[in-house]
Amino acid sequence: TPHRLTVYSRDGKHDLNLTENNVYFDPGSAAISLLDYGEEEPRPPTLKDVRDFAVVVDSLKNIQAQSTALVPMDLPENLRDRIRLYVVLKYSTKPVVTGAFTVEGISDMKHMLEIVSDGRSLKLRPTAIFDVCPSPPLKWSHLAARNLMDCAEAGLPVELVSMPQTSATAPATLAGCLIQHNAEVLSGIAMVQLTAAGTPVIYGGSPALFDPRHGTSVMASPEVLLICCGYVDIAKHYGLPTHAYLGMSDAKVIDYQAGFETALGALIGALKGINIISGAGMIEFERCQSLEKLVLDEEICGYVYRIARGIDMDEETPMTQLFQDATAKGHFLSQRHTVEWLRREQHMPSQLVDRRDRSTWRALGGLDALKRARTRVKEILSHHQPEPLQPDVEKELNKFAVSICRPHGLPHLMV
Repeated sequence: TPHRLTVYSRDGKHDLNLTENNVYFDPGSAAISLLDYGEEEPRPPTLKDVRDFAVVVDSLKNIQAQSTALVPMDLPENLRDRIRLYVVLKYSTKPVVTGAFTVEGISDMKHMLEIVSDGRSLKLRPTAIFDVCPSPPLKWSHLAARNLMDCAEAGLPVELVSMPQTSATAPATLAGCLIQHNAEVLSGIAMVQLTAAGTPVIYGGSPALFDPRHGTSVMASPEVLLICCGYVDIAKHYGLPTHAYLGMSDAKVIDYQAGFETALGALIGALKGINIISGAGMIEFERCQSLEKLVLDEEICGYVYRIARGIDMDEETPMTQLFQDATAKGHFLSQRHTVEWLRREQHMPSQLVDRRDRSTWRALGGLDALKRARTRVKEILSHHQPEPLQPDVEKELNKFAVSICRPHGLPHLMV
C-alpha cells in the first residue's frame, strides 16, 4: 500500500498531497437531510441542493476538497450515487470525496471522472477518493466488498471508513474498539491489495459512541475524539495516509453546542496531523448538512490552520534595535517590522467573525453569527461563478448522465 497519495484538482490549484502531517478539510458526505436557515426541522435534499452545496464549497478557501455531501432524495434510489457526483464535477474544480451506493455505481462514476480528466490516466492522476465502509462488527457486505474490488481494479483510491459503535457494534472499552477498528481496516486493505497490488488506500474511520440514555449514535463525544486519535496513531505507525470524521456536531440546530463540538474536533484533528478531516457543515449524528454551518465551519478551519502553523522562531530582525525604536515612540504601530509581519503573523478572518466594538456592531445591524452566515451563503450563490468545464467535456458529461437517467424515466437533468 502506497505511503503517500496525491489527489488532483481540475484547475491544479487544489491538489491534495496526502502524506506526513498535511491536513485538508472536506464536508461530511452523504447527508440524508438539509437544515434550511430559520427552520427547526430538516428536509430531504434535492438535486438543486447538491448543486448549491457544491458551489458554496467551491468558493471556500479553507475547505480544499469537495464531497458528495448530500443524497438527492428527489432521484430514484439507484441513481443517487452517480448523479450527485455528476453535479459536483460540473460545479467545482476541487478533488472529490465520494462513494457508491450500488454495485453498478463505481463503473459509471469512473467513466464520469475519465470524461472530466480529459484523457489523463486516473491511475496516475486520481481526482476522487472513494469511501467504502465495513459493517461492524467485523463484516463486509457484498456491496462494500464489490466496491472495494471494483475501485482496486480501476486504480481508484479507496478510503476505508470503519464505523465501530462503542457498546453496541463494538466493545465498550476504547482499547477494544481500536482493536476492532484496526482489524476491519486491515481486512479492507488486504482485499484491495489482493485485487490490485499498489492501489492507494487511506486509513480512515467514523467511530461512534452509543449513548444508552437516549439510544443515539453520538459522533462528537470526547471518547470518539480519543478513538480517532488512537487509530490515527496506528495508521501513522503503518505509514499510511489518514482520515477521520471530525469537525462536526451532534446538535440539531446551529447553536453553541454545534460550535464547540465542531471546533474541538477540527482542532484536535489538525494538531494530530490527520490528512483528510471530513465533517464540515454537519449536525445531528452525521445525518444532516447546513449551508450556514458550512461557511461558519470554514472560519473554524482558518483558525485551526493558524494554530497548527505555530510560532515562527526563524525571525532575523535585530530585536534590540526594534525595542529601542518602539520605546522612543511609545508604540510599534509605525515600525517597518510591524508592516512586514502583521499579515504574516495574524490570521484575518472574514466578516463572519465579529471583532468590532459594540457600537459599530450595533450600527451595522447587530447581526449574530448565524444571520451573518445566511447573508454570506446568499452572496456566494448569487455571485460565485465556478470555473466551467470545457464545452466539449461538459457536453460529453451531460450526454453520459442523461444516458444513465433515461432508463429510469428521466430524459434530462435540470442542474
